[in-house]
Amino acid sequence: MELSNHTPIENFILVGFSQDLQICFLLFVVFFIIYTLTFLENTFLIFTVIVSRKLHTPMYYFLCNLSFIDLCYSSSTVPKLLYDLFSKERTILLIGCLIQMNLSLLLGGTECILLAVMAYDRYIAICFPLRYTVIMSWGVCRYITVAMWVGSFILATVPTMSRPLVFCSENTLNHFVCEILVLLEVACGDLSFYKITIVAIGFFTLLSPLTLIVISYISIIISIFKISSAQGRSKAFSTCASHLTVVLMFFLTIMITYMGQKKSFSSYLKYVSLIYAVITPALNPLIYSLKNNDVKEAFHKILTTGSVTR
Repeated sequence: MELSNHTPIENFILVGFSQDLQICFLLFVVFFIIYTLTFLENTFLIFTVIVSRKLHTPMYYFLCNLSFIDLCYSSSTVPKLLYDLFSKERTILLIGCLIQMNLSLLLGGTECILLAVMAYDRYIAICFPLRYTVIMSWGVCRYITVAMWVGSFILATVPTMSRPLVFCSENTLNHFVCEILVLLEVACGDLSFYKITIVAIGFFTLLSPLTLIVISYISIIISIFKISSAQGRSKAFSTCASHLTVVLMFFLTIMITYMGQKKSFSSYLKYVSLIYAVITPALNPLIYSLKNNDVKEAFHKILTTGSVTR
C-alpha cells in the first residue's frame, strides 16, 4: 500500500489511564503531589549545591546535574498528564509529540549515563581516596558532562532526524506520553531501522551503564567490609542499599519497557513507565540527600539562617 494514498495526521490522541471522573480526580491529586514534591526537592537541592561552597565537589556537582535532569524529565511529561486527566479530547500536536519524545530520549539516556558516572565517582572516592582529586578533577568532570550531553543528544535525535517517522491515519496512542515505542505502533512503512536502533542504543545507554554501576557498587561493598567499625559498616551499607535500590528501579523499569518488547507495545507498560518518568524523579533527591550529612547541614543552614556561603 502506497504511503502517498494516506493523509498525514496533524495531532495525536493520548488515551491516558481512565475516563472515569472520580478516578481522574484521584490520579490528579496523586500526580500533582508527586510533581510538586519533585519540583520543590530538585529545585531546592540545585539551589543548595550552587550556594554552598562546602558542596562544590564533583560528587555534588553530578548530583546537581541529576536534579536538573529529573526536574526537566518530570516537567516534560507530568504537566501535560495533569491537564489531560480533566480533558475530553486529550490531544497533542504532532510537533509537540515529537519534541516530547526526543526530550524523553535525551533526558532518559543522559540520566542513565550520569548514574553510572556517579557510581564510578563514589567508587573512586571510597576505594582510592588519596587519588580522588586527581582522577576526578574539575577538568575531567567538565569533559564527562560535555561528552554525556552531546553523546545523548546525538543518540536521541540523529536516528529520528535521518529517517523521520511517517504517520498515516491512526493517531490514537495508548499511553499518557509520546514515547518512541508507542509511536512506532502507529507509524507507517518499514520500521526495522528504528527497532534495530533502539536495541543498539539500549545497549549503550542501559546495559553498559548498568554494568558499570553494578561493578562499582560491588567494589564499594568489598571496601566496606574492611571498615573496622560495625556502626560504620552498617551506615555505609544502608547508604549504598538505598542508592542502589532507586538506581535499579529506574534501570529495570526502562529495560522492561524498551528491551522486553515482542511484536507490539503492551498496554501495561504505560503503568511501568510511571516509575521512571514520575516516581524516580521525586525519589532521587530524597535518597541522595536524606542520608548525606553535608546536604542536611546545608539544608538546615538555609532554613535557619538563610545563608550557606561557608
